[in-house]
Amino acid sequence: MTLALPTTAPREKRAGAAAATPGQWVVALAIMAFLLVALVIPVSTVVYVAFTEKGTGAFTLVNFVDFARTDLFVRATWNSVWAAAMTVVLATVLALPLAVVTTRYRFRGAALVQTLGFLPLIMPPFVGAVAMQLFFGRNGTINLLLGEWFDISIPFMEGLNGVIFVEGVHYFPFILLNLSTALRTIDRSMEEAAQNLGSSGLRLFRRIVFPLAMPGYVAGASLVFVKVFDDLATPLLLNVKDMLAPQAYLRITSIGIADPMGYVIAVVLVLLSVGAVVLSMLAMRGRDYATVRGGGGLDTRPLRRGERLIAWAVVLAILALVLAPHAALLLLSLATVWSYSPLPDGFTLAHYARVFGDSSLYITNTLLYASLAGLIDVVLGTAIAYLVLRTKLPGRQWLDWTAMAAVAVPGVVIGIGYLRAFYGIDVGGVPLATLWIVIVLALAVRRLPYALRACYAALQQISVSLEEAAENLGATKARTLRRVVVPLISGGMLAGFISSFATASVELAATLMLVQSNSDAPLAYGLYVFMQSPAGRGPGAALGVIAVVLVAVCTFLSHLVVERQHRRQSRDVAAPTIPGATG
Repeated sequence: MTLALPTTAPREKRAGAAAATPGQWVVALAIMAFLLVALVIPVSTVVYVAFTEKGTGAFTLVNFVDFARTDLFVRATWNSVWAAAMTVVLATVLALPLAVVTTRYRFRGAALVQTLGFLPLIMPPFVGAVAMQLFFGRNGTINLLLGEWFDISIPFMEGLNGVIFVEGVHYFPFILLNLSTALRTIDRSMEEAAQNLGSSGLRLFRRIVFPLAMPGYVAGASLVFVKVFDDLATPLLLNVKDMLAPQAYLRITSIGIADPMGYVIAVVLVLLSVGAVVLSMLAMRGRDYATVRGGGGLDTRPLRRGERLIAWAVVLAILALVLAPHAALLLLSLATVWSYSPLPDGFTLAHYARVFGDSSLYITNTLLYASLAGLIDVVLGTAIAYLVLRTKLPGRQWLDWTAMAAVAVPGVVIGIGYLRAFYGIDVGGVPLATLWIVIVLALAVRRLPYALRACYAALQQISVSLEEAAENLGATKARTLRRVVVPLISGGMLAGFISSFATASVELAATLMLVQSNSDAPLAYGLYVFMQSPAGRGPGAALGVIAVVLVAVCTFLSHLVVERQHRRQSRDVAAPTIPGATG
């Protein structure tokens, strides 16, 4: 699952775009109203409170001065940056060998390796934190065996080590997917030219191949870096509180929404996230990574026997590490007791019975919230994509940029902004911020970029001449949109819905701030509550398995939809038709 930064609509698309109509203005204003309410106003509220004096409302920088003078906050900032940077390093160490082996060599099982390498993304990172403690914690399987055999213990999960370990394992697929794609699209003639000049082996990879794949690597690495700042629950579950996201959460929940320091921390989080994205763009600026043929793929070569053994050893070791949390979670969900022992003492299905009996409300709420959020995202994503690519509406590109800005805003910042902006608004005597619909709003705006990019990409692949042909045959704009455009991009719309639904199902950072009663809590919140106590970790693991299966099914369906869309488009190229243009 990848996100591309929004760009200006292609010149040829703009040239064929129709002049803006009153209806398009109404749609654009409605979208902007949603973005203002769901994103701009909450984030602006956070920024406003951070720069105002408590009580008087006067502009001040004293809050940031206090932040810089507080050792805890300074340490939390450096810890967050350090954890993000080291997570990128660990993710690179895990992703680079898999990407190289599966794209540069004739490696049997390459597709399976790529698929298994994607699996860590379907598990919420905080669930992986609990699962990894069972294998790699102080009293986990690995350290118990090391202590028994060699009388040593390795602090895999202690302090920041645990945060880096968990998040590196969870987020490395971002680098794997982007780097693998970049390696596959490099023109093989570049490699052949370097080989003709005497370059080979590691020097060839270091001087030619990897630099040409740098855009893909930087895209994945920057996304990993930003995601670490967004992760709230993993540090909390590992009892690492001296990081920015936990500090922002603790200040608001323990001191209250009137405390300005929580807002200052939120602003710092946004600045660091945006700064990481900007730096990644600047790093690529002024460099040309284009190839003459624009593709062809690197020439793959067979592995010799010794190389094949080494490649399999490395691949299996990495896969064993990154899939360990899934195995631990499954064992924990079936375990009667698992404490101070390498493996569970026994197995039972009682945890699943408890989840489906007492905690089914979590699942019901999740299906409702994620479905509504996905539907909102697809409608908005399709509308924004159409306005940007098919109209001459002034300022239309700002709709795209504003919607995509949600990627750089951590969930804890969204949650804090909603509490501050909406808590004082009463709806039937109840604060607006406590209603479940606000959770849906937060999930929708957080996942809108996923649906938007899917719809945008689908519409980019549809020639505007098909719409012009339909209109020439007498179809109105509305009928053309309904009978031609929507059917042609339905695959992208469905893929966008599934992506939004799947990721919203396990969103915690924003919901942890907004859930006010257990009856409104989604699955991710229930997971977090269960995992707080040893007695609840069995049912929590069962709920985690359900979450993983839910996201896995959605991911599979998304890939299936995309593949079917590609096959249909291939057939349409051979025999183009205009569905619904007449009749």
